[in-house]
Amino acid sequence: MTAAGTITGKYKDIDRNWVYEMDKITIKNLEVFCNHGVYKEENVLGQKFLVDAELFLSTRKAGRSDEMADSVSYGDVCRLISKEMKKQNDNLLERVAERLAEQILLQFALIKTVRIEVKKPWAPVMTHLDYASVSIERGWHRVYVGAGSNMGDRQAYLDEAGKKLESDGWIRHFRAAEVIETEPYGYLDQDKFLNTVFEFDTLYEPRELLGKLQQLEQEAHRVREFRWGPRTLDLDLLLFDDMVTEEEDLVIPHPEMTKRMFVLEPLCELNPYAVHPLYRKRFREYKETMGREEAPE
Repeated sequence: MTAAGTITGKYKDIDRNWVYEMDKITIKNLEVFCNHGVYKEENVLGQKFLVDAELFLSTRKAGRSDEMADSVSYGDVCRLISKEMKKQNDNLLERVAERLAEQILLQFALIKTVRIEVKKPWAPVMTHLDYASVSIERGWHRVYVGAGSNMGDRQAYLDEAGKKLESDGWIRHFRAAEVIETEPYGYLDQDKFLNTVFEFDTLYEPRELLGKLQQLEQEAHRVREFRWGPRTLDLDLLLFDDMVTEEEDLVIPHPEMTKRMFVLEPLCELNPYAVHPLYRKRFREYKETMGREEAPE
């Protein structure tokens, strides 16, 4: 087992709005004897596995203070890996790697991103090979979600959605902007909305988070009768890190967000310097421009 600190490629610091070279702690070829595999013999006899882990974080504070509390103990990470691998028998290396990445990110708050490679020497494939392996990369993502309601107890629907997100084990650093009352958008013959924006970090990938948001809407008994119609709860995925994607059911950043003051106002309250990942323009500039356009003559 070896460990070393180094500098690697660009990673976004999710606590700020800029990109820089993150530091890296490396664990190489950690040996763990345990039982994983699809064959009965593998689960009975067991074998040696090798694990590589790359931990991305800032070591700047620890480098100046020389205090372990300001960094991550690679010894503790090694012990966690060994414990997790021995805790249960998995059929697939994919499952082993996923569990390791999840536990490392959940238990070591300073780590932003982790790369895991699980290697299986002498895998039983009836031919010679040094090892088979699975490599994954997982990390925390900074997310902004727009929330609105104009039916029933509007505030209660927003509060309940916020509580459920904040209590989710794969979400941390949850914040909500102040709630504002706004006129309806698109379809005008309906009651006023209460709107806010949620900000948080998450281990969910975009489609997983979209499914989570849709589940919360269903739990609030939302009915989709027509576009921009009244709803008990509306949750829109606005931003996901600096991701730009355009698919039939998943468009990031949200294509309408720069046209909606009820999104721009709470978003700029949470992060006044947030930048649109596609157009590289600050959202507060969109807000100021829209404010001038809406101002009376």
